[in-house]
Amino acid sequence: MFHLPGFNSRQGIGLAYPLLEKSHVHDREPFHARLSEPAHYPNVAHHLRGRLPPVWRPLHASQAHLPDDEVALFPCLIGQDFALITEGQEVPEELEAPCQAEGIVRTVVYAIVADDFDGQPVQVGDIYSEEAAREVVRRLKFETGVYSRAWEISTAHITEESGRYLRDLADIATPTGFMFIAFRVPYSPAIGVKLIATPWTDAHLQNLDGITAEQLRQEHLSKGMPEDLMRVLHLAASADVRILIIDADAPELDGLPIYEM
Repeated sequence: MFHLPGFNSRQGIGLAYPLLEKSHVHDREPFHARLSEPAHYPNVAHHLRGRLPPVWRPLHASQAHLPDDEVALFPCLIGQDFALITEGQEVPEELEAPCQAEGIVRTVVYAIVADDFDGQPVQVGDIYSEEAAREVVRRLKFETGVYSRAWEISTAHITEESGRYLRDLADIATPTGFMFIAFRVPYSPAIGVKLIATPWTDAHLQNLDGITAEQLRQEHLSKGMPEDLMRVLHLAASADVRILIIDADAPELDGLPIYEM
């Protein structure tokens, strides 16, 4: 499973630039199956004078605005956590002081970084231009598609009572206010659920309807929804799932409870 990435300007000399994604996915959020909020940051690769191989550092935030052609092949100061271009730039004493070495920037790379399903940062790859890095991030965010917003899970993740509840809703016009529509899958015993106005997060629901996710959970329970079904639907909707198919032939999903049918 994975969440998605985002974009940030310059962060490195070798220099290299990374992409960063900050989606926080926990074990109890099984529907988060993408790398989260990908982003890219610049790093630079530089050779320390008289020393190989090159080391990589992000540019200091104060120089993040510099174009690549004012970074690559320029002399720099190298600190523990950042690099500073010196030629043509004013470097404050307080930033120069922690730098232990001098070097030459050999290349600028944009590092693409995202959060894995367990919340740990992972490096997706390195790209050698900001434009190309932005395009990779855009694709990872699926801004032009809906990848991973349709899921199929086993009926083992809901009780028989919940199965009957969904089948009953699928056979009528689902009442308003549920924020989902149940439907039957033709020529199959599977039941589908179209989740509406996702993600069901506090921020999104407050902006949309002036309610919290907890208030929506309580509203669903007050309408007779079994608690196990409420939990599954809310986990899916909080991960921005739009279509959920519940089928006896579908695989079980790690992180969801199993019920004896």
